[in-house]
Amino acid sequence: MDKVDSLGAAATTKKAARDDEASLNRKKKSGSSSTGAPVVKAVRRTSSGAWDERLSQATMVTGPAAESFRTLRSRILHPDSGVVPRSLLITSAVPGEGKTFVCANLGVVLAQGIDHYCLMVDCDLRKPALHRLFGLPLNQGLANYLRDGDDLSPMIMSAGVETLSLLPAGPPPVNPAELLGSERMSQLVEELENRYDDRIILLDSPPMQAASETAVLARQVDGVILVVRWGGSRRENLHKLVELIGRERIVGVVFNAFETNILDEKLFGSYEYYAYEETS
Repeated sequence: MDKVDSLGAAATTKKAARDDEASLNRKKKSGSSSTGAPVVKAVRRTSSGAWDERLSQATMVTGPAAESFRTLRSRILHPDSGVVPRSLLITSAVPGEGKTFVCANLGVVLAQGIDHYCLMVDCDLRKPALHRLFGLPLNQGLANYLRDGDDLSPMIMSAGVETLSLLPAGPPPVNPAELLGSERMSQLVEELENRYDDRIILLDSPPMQAASETAVLARQVDGVILVVRWGGSRRENLHKLVELIGRERIVGVVFNAFETNILDEKLFGSYEYYAYEETS
């Protein structure tokens, strides 16, 4: 039986992991190494600057952190419903729980797969951070598109992997809630979902309890990934958050900085979670 957290969202699924491995094996004809392992798209630095060192470490080919994010990828690409979500909102209850870092790592592992492209959209217009993780500028972005009607195409930048791109937040506006809750934002999410069949959209949103517009964004996407820092948010706050989003919309709950103990491993098996926090 899958290990399920107290909020009812599956953290890992052995079946999904097996399905992901089988999918990769079927794609070996598309490219494989001399050892028979699937070829992983190379990670490289952007033209503007270097990746954050912690992001580089977490997206290495091997290691517990990298394997944890691949498990999360399997959960997304092989859901029990059989329908792969086209858009996902990454959020948390309060600031400092690591949502931006989880969004960045998830974007990289999705882009490293064989079948999918990934576009990350920084919707945290108050405190944008995704661009810093990838060493990219914040000259223009989502705020310019929503407020001024600027052309979107030049704002979407390569994030250092061939099939990974980023739409930065842009300079912080004076009215972020109104911009993200606008009809123009709703139309943008729909347009990005429908533009390419093989593209998954990740929206890094403000924390739910710090920004009212996140609840609006959650209704516009196919699913929500909730990031919870272990020992951080109070249980009652998490339950309120789940009720606000809707249990059926939550794809998974990521426990950030979670440490297993001997009893956990006996009850649920050995597993790893992420031990990083969002850059300030």
